[in-house]
Amino acid sequence: MFRSSGVTARHSQHGNAAQQFTQAFLKNSIPRMSSDAIEDVLLRRAVVLQYARVKKRRGKKTKAKGLNAKERRELKVFQLKPEHQKYELFLPLHELWKQYIVELCNGLKPHSNPQTIQQKLLKADFHGAVLTVVRSKCPSYVGTSGILVQELKHVFKIITKEDRLKTIPKRNSVFSVEMGDFITHIYGNRFELRSSERSAKKFKVKGTIDL
Repeated sequence: MFRSSGVTARHSQHGNAAQQFTQAFLKNSIPRMSSDAIEDVLLRRAVVLQYARVKKRRGKKTKAKGLNAKERRELKVFQLKPEHQKYELFLPLHELWKQYIVELCNGLKPHSNPQTIQQKLLKADFHGAVLTVVRSKCPSYVGTSGILVQELKHVFKIITKEDRLKTIPKRNSVFSVEMGDFITHIYGNRFELRSSERSAKKFKVKGTIDL
């Protein structure tokens, strides 16, 4: 009994001390409220103590900045070095292109729909194709043939069998393209776009364009 009453007395002392501490804390935290009001708040609803969460400062992620057009020109990024201007170096690329174009056109079968093939060719990548100038307002370009090594917005750059790099304007030129047993013609006026832009553009089927 003695131990039991001692434990009860200790619990009572601790309870009184806790209650006194709580009341003192609330008076300091809420000085404008009376003791009765504070007790009423405690009985009716919970008191939410504000906690200011420390905001973590996120460092700004710096995106890798690419070269602009002027810097690319100055560094000659897209210029083919003279030692690389060899026709035989691009023959493997031509073989890959032949496989690519056959798969793109579903085998290039004789009964294939010409309009469907035309739409696919308008969006095709011609790097590696053998291009031949068959018509042009500039007679000196006619007959020029070679593997396409670079396509820009307004020109084709081809490497000839004589290991010469030729720049042919697209405008006012017609090119023939060998695709296995087929030969098709592309009109440069309709190709005055970058290769990436052509792949996303919607073309309307039109007739041929006279020079």
